[in-house]
Amino acid sequence: MTTTRHAEIAGAGLGGLALAIALAQKGWTVRVHERSDELRMFGAGIWLWENGLRALAALGVEEAATARARRITTMVARDQDGRALLRRNFGTEDRLVLPPRADLYDALIARVEELGVDVEVGSTAVGITPHGELEIEGGKTFKADLVVAADGVFSRLREALLLTKRIDYLEEGYTRLLIPCRPEDPATEVTEYWSGSRRLLYDPCTDEVNYICLCCPVDDEPGRRVPVDKESWLASFPTLGGIIERIDDTGRWDRAMRVTPRAWSRGVAAIVGDAAHGQPPNLGQGANLTFQNCLAMAEYLERDADIPTALTKWERNERPLTDHIQRWTDLYGRVASAWPDRFAHRRSQFLEVVTRIPWVDRQLNKAARHRPVGTR
Repeated sequence: MTTTRHAEIAGAGLGGLALAIALAQKGWTVRVHERSDELRMFGAGIWLWENGLRALAALGVEEAATARARRITTMVARDQDGRALLRRNFGTEDRLVLPPRADLYDALIARVEELGVDVEVGSTAVGITPHGELEIEGGKTFKADLVVAADGVFSRLREALLLTKRIDYLEEGYTRLLIPCRPEDPATEVTEYWSGSRRLLYDPCTDEVNYICLCCPVDDEPGRRVPVDKESWLASFPTLGGIIERIDDTGRWDRAMRVTPRAWSRGVAAIVGDAAHGQPPNLGQGANLTFQNCLAMAEYLERDADIPTALTKWERNERPLTDHIQRWTDLYGRVASAWPDRFAHRRSQFLEVVTRIPWVDRQLNKAARHRPVGTR
C-alpha cells in the first residue's frame, strides 16, 4: 500500500503556492504557512514567458491567470534619441504575456483551494531542520516528509539550514506600479526607454491598466523616491509625459538583490523562489524560473522515493539554467545602468552591435525557450 507523503511549506507567495499545487497534483498532502494575516499581492504586472506559461499550464492555472492579459507581439529597447537598440518579435511557440500579479496570485489561490491544500495565515515559520521539522512562532513544530522554505530573499529558514552562500546588494533598484490605460496606448508592444542611468519600462497589461517599471541607481535619490518624483522623471524622459502624468502615489521601490545559495536542499528540507535564486527583474524570469523549478521538484520526487536523493538530482539538473539567467540578468542591468551620461552614445553603438549576435540572443533567451520538466 502506498503511503501518502506530506509537505510543510513556509511562505504563501508565488513560489510557495506553486510548489503546493505541484505536490498536491502528485497526491501529497500539503500545508502552507503564511506570516501575514491575509493573502495579498502588490499592484504591478508580471512577465510570463513561454517557459513560465508552460509550467503554469501544467499547474492548471494558466488560463485563469492570463484571462485579462495582453499577448505581447514585440519588445524593443530605445535609447535617449529614440533609436531602437534591440528588438524581439514573438510567435505562437515563443510567447510573452503580461497579466497583473494579482490575477496570477488569485489563480494560484483558487487552485490550492480546489486541491484541498491547507493554507494557514498568521503562521510565521521561525525554524526548519534537515530532518523534516518546521517550527512555527509560538513553539509549535510540524513534522513532514518534506519541508520547504519559500520565504523570500532574506529567508531566515535558508540560513537556519546553513544554505546561504552570499547575498549581493546590487547598484540599482525598481519602482513598480500600474497606471490607467488609454485608447492611444500601444496594445501589444513592450518598450524599455533608456536615458543615462535611468530606464522606464512600459508594458501593456490589460484593457484597463498598464504596468510601469522605473529603474535607477541606488544613489539616485530623486529617482527612487516614492511617491514618484514626476518632475524628475519627466526631465529624463520629456517625450513620455503622457505616461508619467498617470503615475499615482502608489508603487514600491525595491533594491535589486542576488541570492547565491550553497545548495538548494539539505536532507529533506529545500528552498524555492527568491529564497533560492533572488535576482533583479531585468530579464523578467524570476517568477518563471520559480514555477518551472517547483514543477520539476515535484516531478523528481515522483521519480525517486528517497527524498534527499530526489532533491539532489533536482538541483543538479535544474540549477545550471537558473544560475545562467542570474548572471545574464545582472549583466543586462550593469550594461543598462552603469554607463555615465556622457558615454550614452557609445552604449547605443555597443548594444546595436552586440544584440545582433545570435549567441548573445541565445544566452538572453535561454530560459524563455526552455521546456520545463513536467510539461507536455
